[in-house]
Amino acid sequence: PVVLVWQGIAHARGIDRVNADRVLLHGGLLCLAGFLALTLLVTQQQFDAADRAARALVHQTHRPELLSFMAGASFLGGQPGQVAVVALAFVALWSRRRRWAMALPLVMAGVGVVQLLAKWTVDRPRPNLDPWGFPSAHVLSLVVLGGYLAYVVSAGSARRSRWRLAVAACVAVVGTVAYSRMYLDAHYLSDVLGGFTAGLAYLCVAIWTIGALPEWTALRAMMLASPTDTLLVPAPAGTAADPVAAATAVVAMTPVTTVVEV
Repeated sequence: PVVLVWQGIAHARGIDRVNADRVLLHGGLLCLAGFLALTLLVTQQQFDAADRAARALVHQTHRPELLSFMAGASFLGGQPGQVAVVALAFVALWSRRRRWAMALPLVMAGVGVVQLLAKWTVDRPRPNLDPWGFPSAHVLSLVVLGGYLAYVVSAGSARRSRWRLAVAACVAVVGTVAYSRMYLDAHYLSDVLGGFTAGLAYLCVAIWTIGALPEWTALRAMMLASPTDTLLVPAPAGTAADPVAAATAVVAMTPVTTVVEV
């Protein structure tokens, strides 16, 4: 599902709006279904064998020289690094992608709410016995942040190489941080997969919502427009004005003057 949704987001850049909306919404529903199915398996302890096997495999790669690198990757991939990236991206996108720049902090704030609700609902301990392990907040938020920036940076560019480079960078960062969380015994494999699926579902909905905002704004402006505003809108170029309608409009806008006889 992760690969299919990434391909769907990539195709959504170059197709018409209706099909793009369909790709994003279907991709989001697919990932949400995957997350719910994984949550059911985790709460029923049916993923424990795979978690133990993955944990043992990761432990085989433990090396003293890797510990500092994994700890640094986990720290930078957490809240300190993400806040810095959001601030820099906001400044960089402000001049050319103002709508997307303004939406980025709101999207990331929503991620915080989603991951807290999911962790509180499942309430699963981590491998190191700390609370609230599922889903991985590092992975969930990085999938949203990296995918969001990859989409915005490559949007409007005809070069597919730019999209591939952005996605490759996102996958490399998310994959490194996800492995570091398992390496440090902070998460199981299922926690990481839960972060992936929940993050992609949220990302698809966020991109669809932000893309639809201009249409909602235009519709709201039309609904709130008064009849007087409609009369003051100039007729489209190349169309003949209706004389009766024009005369009626002039009479309607002419103030009534009281005539006083002397």
